[in-house]
Amino acid sequence: MISISASLGTLPVAQIIVRGLEEEVKLRLQRRARRHGRSMEEEIRHILRGAVAQVERPAVPLGTAAAALFGPVGLRGELPELKGQAAVPIKLRR
Repeated sequence: MISISASLGTLPVAQIIVRGLEEEVKLRLQRRARRHGRSMEEEIRHILRGAVAQVERPAVPLGTAAAALFGPVGLRGELPELKGQAAVPIKLRR
């Protein structure tokens, strides 16, 4: 569960409570904070700011990615669009 609350006078301040965090994750965050000379709270703020600061790029369509990857090794021509078609599982021999 994550609980968020905000406000401190005129400055917006958010507080996030994370429940159910594994002890190992907490210990690793503490070690990481020590390595960077920060408190654990400041380290978490740093991680969160970095995570949301990354530019979100739209996903590359699968056919475009496949063409870029396999074009140099001989893929030629258009790949058919399979949008809306159900996936058919393959059968493997033993």
